[in-house]
Amino acid sequence: MSRNILLLPGDGIGPEIVAEAERVLARVNDRFSLGLNFEQALVGGAALDACDTPLPEDTLAKARQADAILLGAVGGPKWDALPMAKRPEKGLLGLRSSLELFANLRPAILYPQLASASSLKPDVVSGLDILIVRELTGGIYFGQPRGVRHLENGERQGYNTYAYTESEIRRIGRVAFEAARQRNGKLCSVDKANVLEVTVLWREVMEDLTREYPDVALSHMYVDNAAMQLVRAPKQFDVIVTGNMFGDILSDEAAMLTGSIGMLPSASLNSQKQGMYEPCHGSAPDIAGQGIANPLATILSAAMMLRYSLGEEEAANAIEAAVSQVLDQGLRTADILSEGTRKVSTREMGEAVLAAL
Repeated sequence: MSRNILLLPGDGIGPEIVAEAERVLARVNDRFSLGLNFEQALVGGAALDACDTPLPEDTLAKARQADAILLGAVGGPKWDALPMAKRPEKGLLGLRSSLELFANLRPAILYPQLASASSLKPDVVSGLDILIVRELTGGIYFGQPRGVRHLENGERQGYNTYAYTESEIRRIGRVAFEAARQRNGKLCSVDKANVLEVTVLWREVMEDLTREYPDVALSHMYVDNAAMQLVRAPKQFDVIVTGNMFGDILSDEAAMLTGSIGMLPSASLNSQKQGMYEPCHGSAPDIAGQGIANPLATILSAAMMLRYSLGEEEAANAIEAAVSQVLDQGLRTADILSEGTRKVSTREMGEAVLAAL
């Protein structure tokens, strides 16, 4: 069976890290006879430069036909002065919205080899394994109306709308409950129900879902407390479910518990399990083209793609085992370098994973 994989290198370090992940995918494709076909397209700033739009119709058409998508990163200071509708990030948001990629899964796993690279003490983070389930196509990032307007006194006012429907909450809630059921049976729903009416509804719907999942222990936490608890005692969490904006912030915070955001993959899925997979970090334009970016989050995103969209568990496990083996060998890119380890380039890290495979 043939499966089509769309590669979207994007901007900044995107092309460098996607190139290494593609090589890894090609290796497991041969080893496990996966029938993968690869195609590339433009998105973000690269698409703006070539096509004057962050999401060309050709790219969107290819994305709709793909079984899965692997994205590098989008954005950079080169395009910061453009109108909001022309920003590179609009290409990413457009893909999420058009493909209905409503469920973002962000695992925060601390590899034991990287315990010393975490910003927290090893005894606080050792054994960390959290899954953050973030709603991705609603909330304040997509809500209408939005914009900048002039008030009667001539002052400008910026405004955004934070809105969720009951069906949107229920949909992401089921994803989170199912994930918790397959892990340790603990789900923490993060909201701001003491201030925001939209999250009062969020909490009510999550409570209602417990009738369908009596084997999952549901708890609630305000987002400010959740941010504190992730630093104070992160291992209390198993699965966290939250809205778009809160999930964006908390998952980046959780990334630093693992040693580097360069280690965190993510999956964005729709109801048909079609997914877009990408590292949690950004385009890092300050180091683009230098060959020092960490490709492991992108390689691990490729493993998530094999698992969640293609059902190739054995191949996904092989990639993850190879990454662990490389870390055992003491190989590190600059972001995870520590005493007693060896600094390697982006390409060298990719070569090491290939060798481990």
